[in-house]
Amino acid sequence: MPRFYSFLPAALAEGRPFALGIISGVNGSSPQKLGAKALFFEDGRIVGTLGGGCLEAEVQDRARRALRTGEAATFELVLDHDFGWDDGLICGGKVRGLILPRAAEAAALWHALAEGGGKLTWGVRKDFAIVRDDACAAHEWRYREVVEPPCALWIAGSGHVAQSVAKLASQLDFEVTVFDDRATFATTQFFPEGTRFRIGYWDDLLQAALPGRPTFGLVVTRGHNRDALVLRRWIHEPFAFLGMIGSRRKARLILGQFRDEQLATEDEIARVQCPVGVDIGAVSVPEIGVSVVAEFIRRRAALAARAAQAGPDADANASACEAGEAATVS
Repeated sequence: MPRFYSFLPAALAEGRPFALGIISGVNGSSPQKLGAKALFFEDGRIVGTLGGGCLEAEVQDRARRALRTGEAATFELVLDHDFGWDDGLICGGKVRGLILPRAAEAAALWHALAEGGGKLTWGVRKDFAIVRDDACAAHEWRYREVVEPPCALWIAGSGHVAQSVAKLASQLDFEVTVFDDRATFATTQFFPEGTRFRIGYWDDLLQAALPGRPTFGLVVTRGHNRDALVLRRWIHEPFAFLGMIGSRRKARLILGQFRDEQLATEDEIARVQCPVGVDIGAVSVPEIGVSVVAEFIRRRAALAARAAQAGPDADANASACEAGEAATVS
């Protein structure tokens, strides 16, 4: 699933009017979180989502009106069965939001966000102007958001499990890099578009330095010896999460050897998850892929929660990376 911002260049290229809808505040239960976004077109198309159902239908109706008048608007909706919608909602919460029919005027910002590559802060001022956040400028904000690059995922190995994990992870906003010494497997024939490949001798591949953002590691080569070889290097790296495919017996043997030969500290050994993945009774390769990526999602959400508590000065590998976005509202 591409990031929301990746849809913006195509929408701008169409040249057709659209309104940007944003959830700028949430109280209680709601079908979408703070920062959810959608594009509403005159022909009824919606790109992204504010939660679907009658909530989105109501915002869509207001977005059409905003496109006709060119005037930005706010909304506040109570999500209960008394609201008056035919299909009703029982979430019980309240959402606030913005409808911005002139969002296309911020084309330079949207292109910068779509390209990614670095942390960027932007917001909607009180006058509904969409601007990059200049740290020297004191604005009153209706909405403000810090956008981080997506979490990286390094996969050692390019076999069937690696392929299954990469396919799912790339749909869930992980930037995937595959490492292997077999060029015949580590190709776009087996991996999704956008996957990066590092191919060569393992001794050379393992010299790579982690990117300066949260990185997940998965060791899933074609044999225990190669798994141990990769882990010997990666266990010392500051991965946000590091997992290795295999059984509990495999974990005891390899990690026990690391302990006996003092190849890693107890803290480093404790950070390795093997078997890796959420226990869902997975048997087939696709099921194993779901299990592993579910663990990534859980860990990524925990990172985002810790980053929200730690504030903007948190270390890079503890920064928010859930969907690459952290939103704030004044």
